[in-house]
Amino acid sequence: MNTLKLAVLALSLAASACFAQPPGGFGGRGGGRGGPSAGYGNPAVAADAAEKRILDAAAGVDRYLSVPEADGRLIRLLTESIGAKHAVEIGSSTGYSGLWFALGLRKTGGRLTTFEYDRGRAATARENYRKAGVDSIITLIEGDAHENVKQLQGPIDIVFIDADKDGYADYLAKLLPLVRAGGLILAHNIGSVQQNPEYMNAVTSNPNLETIRLNGEMAVTLKKR
Repeated sequence: MNTLKLAVLALSLAASACFAQPPGGFGGRGGGRGGPSAGYGNPAVAADAAEKRILDAAAGVDRYLSVPEADGRLIRLLTESIGAKHAVEIGSSTGYSGLWFALGLRKTGGRLTTFEYDRGRAATARENYRKAGVDSIITLIEGDAHENVKQLQGPIDIVFIDADKDGYADYLAKLLPLVRAGGLILAHNIGSVQQNPEYMNAVTSNPNLETIRLNGEMAVTLKKR
């Protein structure tokens, strides 16, 4: 099965989970830890000791400006299903979403490059990666991501944008040329077009892109082959 079919299957499974969620969805940035199932009906179950270490570390993260667990699980599902080798995250915060990336990337042999503006949050994220035993596959770059992403080289398999909302369109413009055909761009905290019209217009008016919204807050865009 090729990577495009795998990605479509992953999105279908995630959409099914989303439609089964209770009213009110999973919340936005900075949501509480909630229960272990995070709305899916079952907790994340570790397949081995290394995965358990990551999940345990994730459970202990101070989730300031972090995604809900449901979106973390979606990140892992998509990352692993497309066989991502190079993942990019804009907005590390304290490292919670990066740990979900790591769960997928350790299976694909991939790496995460993540960007964080705040020095304190960057230090906390690095410590959380160390606790989870995944610091060797994550590179965190501090400072202004709008400038620092210019250092990146393609191909990029999957991008996750969860930072300054008025900067989403700029991140897209800079990163889209580096995303491989069949790659994915995830944008968080977009529950409707009105929340970020500039970004949503960019991903929905481009005929080379296909965009859907999952988990109520995640816009998922496929760069068509």
